[in-house]
Amino acid sequence: MRQLFRNNIQYVSCCILFFTFGGVLLFFIEKPDVIFFFSERRTPFLDLFFTYFTKMGEEIMYFVFLISFLFIKVRYAILVPLIGITVSMISYLTKSFFAHDRPLIYLENMGLADQVNFVEGIQLLIGQTSFPSGHTMSAFALYGLVAFMFSRKKIWGIVFFVFALLIGLSRNYLVQHFFQDIYLGAMIGFALSILFYLGQSKFILEEGHWLNKPILNGKENERK
Repeated sequence: MRQLFRNNIQYVSCCILFFTFGGVLLFFIEKPDVIFFFSERRTPFLDLFFTYFTKMGEEIMYFVFLISFLFIKVRYAILVPLIGITVSMISYLTKSFFAHDRPLIYLENMGLADQVNFVEGIQLLIGQTSFPSGHTMSAFALYGLVAFMFSRKKIWGIVFFVFALLIGLSRNYLVQHFFQDIYLGAMIGFALSILFYLGQSKFILEEGHWLNKPILNGKENERK
């Protein structure tokens, strides 16, 4: 694990800073404060940006990375659906266990809903499925895994962290989750990305093994 952290110092450092700052912040804010913070600072650009950027933590990105990795290493491509399935299972189990109200229900019960400037066109989720944020868990799991795979490109670690963080913050901005939801989701996702990457690295295969090759090379070899 130390080697993994050293090779991905930019991404890991960004995550640790977020976990540290976020953990301290949780001690000083009330549950809906971050939602109110964004509500008071809405702009048409941010509304549009977060409405579409939040989708970067959904199934479409798993499909994009799955196809992309088939042209890099098959073993990497296999990890994408596996981590996606794991995220879905953990998200479902943790949401069911904690059973926290979504922000809309919470705000209505507290008589605070009329103080929030909601984003037009966004269908707000209801029910007791707020904690933790599945989108954030998915983002930190998927983009963390990809960052580890591209550890030689140091700048990508920062890029993928920013992507994951913005996906998490989009859930606050769109009033779908509280900050504590995205905080725990990020921590679980980060842990999953480490476990999956270290797990696949234990399977040492010879250089010419088909799992270590892009799928196109494998097809070309078969034709030969």
